Amino acid sequence: MCCRYLANVVQFVYNCVCAPRKSVMSFLLPKLSCKKDIDDVIKTVAEKVLVLRFGRDEDSVCLQLDDILSKTAHDLSNMASIYLVDVDSTPIYTQYFDISFIPSTVFFFNGQHMKVDYGSPDHTKFVGTFKTKQDFMDLIEVIYRGAMRGKLIVQSPIDPRNIPKYDLLYHGI
Repeated sequence: MCCRYLANVVQFVYNCVCAPRKSVMSFLLPKLSCKKDIDDVIKTVAEKVLVLRFGRDEDSVCLQLDDILSKTAHDLSNMASIYLVDVDSTPIYTQYFDISFIPSTVFFFNGQHMKVDYGSPDHTKFVGTFKTKQDFMDLIEVIYRGAMRGKLIVQSPIDPRNIPKYDLLYHGI
């Protein structure tokens, strides 16, 4: 009996530590799997920043971002609600927000799409992963404070060197 219990504990620890990180990080954050779920969350999350991470669970950069999101979710629970959205299961929102690169993170406050000036042409979403947990936490705080003052666009507090660079697909049209 004792050996069987010990074997179960060893298997559990192995699954948590050695199994793919997907199961650990993705497990900690709620997922939205269809348009209706996303619509409901946008409508119901009140007086908090709604964070929607668009990506894929098996993508390595998404896993890096999920790690930061999951580690900060508890500390930001008074200011933000964080959800994961699979780009393949929600093509309507993927197209609507022009999710061309993953991960992409979109922010809402009281049902209103919040925009952030990162010093790039696209203010509608953050593309890529945050360099540090503090960068993400600072951004959420700035969005929250700006939204509480009625602003729909805020200036990013993130050092420009920590913001991933990319070219918009429609650039120059």
